[in-house]
Amino acid sequence: MIRRVVACLLLGSLVAFAETPKPRSYVCYRANGAVTIEGSIEDAAWSNIPWTESFVDIEGDIRPRPRFATRVKMMWDDQFFYIAAELNEPHLWATITKHDAVIFHDNDFEVFIDPDGDNHNYGEIEINALNTVWDLRLPKPYRDSGKAEDAWEVEGLKTAVKLKGTLNNPRDIDTGWTVEMALPWKAFAKLTNQSLPPRDGDQWRVNFSRVEWQHEIKLDRYVKVPKTREDNWVWSPQGVIDMHRPERWGYVQFSRGEIGKVEAKSDPLLPARDQLMVVYLSQKAFFATHKRWAATLDELKIAPALPVQLKPTADGYVASATVTIDGQRRTVSVQADSRISVTP
Repeated sequence: MIRRVVACLLLGSLVAFAETPKPRSYVCYRANGAVTIEGSIEDAAWSNIPWTESFVDIEGDIRPRPRFATRVKMMWDDQFFYIAAELNEPHLWATITKHDAVIFHDNDFEVFIDPDGDNHNYGEIEINALNTVWDLRLPKPYRDSGKAEDAWEVEGLKTAVKLKGTLNNPRDIDTGWTVEMALPWKAFAKLTNQSLPPRDGDQWRVNFSRVEWQHEIKLDRYVKVPKTREDNWVWSPQGVIDMHRPERWGYVQFSRGEIGKVEAKSDPLLPARDQLMVVYLSQKAFFATHKRWAATLDELKIAPALPVQLKPTADGYVASATVTIDGQRRTVSVQADSRISVTP
């Protein structure tokens, strides 16, 4: 019975993956001058930097639009990756003050970054309205038995928040809060072998999340509504309630071009990546039922749109698809732990 339930849940993830829109894209332009991290995004440094689209529910259009608007700006220079967020919020509250505590127990803003897009070895940063930070590294996603490493620190990280209202005061109505971050490129050296800072045109997989709890007011204090789960609002929808699916994160393209004049490139490998993730999710469901990996696509009862080779290995399998881009053949592969690799 348990196996059937798990298999059904995994098949549900497969359906959600297939129905989730393509990841969103954003062109991240170079800063024109010095950037001061003070929580305000009304200064000149941010004035002509484009906003992302407004956040949506983590599951996408099958859920209602978020109650409060959220959006982000990004820019970069030779030292830092800059992120600014604007979160509309009529009731500002926060309680956590300890670094590396579980910040999403408060309302928070979260950043997820996988520089090389391999689904493994990525960073996460969470921050609340008290400017308390939790930074952690995931060697691989939780779904693949990954364990968070709280000891990982974004050395040199700069953060600030600005409140548009009063904190922890239920007697008034607030406007919201803004966040500024400066992430040093050197902090990503433990996550990737790619160029740091990125080169013109490089694309990283990035996503943003906002956790919002429903609350009530008791004895002049904010209290979470009992037995009510949090809302998860994101930039690029995941299709399921799980931010740790890097294959659905958005694309951030770093540019040295004129602000507003560069178009985001589509990832020519995305169709192959998506097909291989269908194989991966199908294998997870198959394993939950049969306690072994399928040896053929026929066993999985799927017919990928691209030719896929499935090869059993000592620790699972490797599924691969080869595509031709600008006359060059490139092979994309996925392993049983969801790690994606590209050769050459």
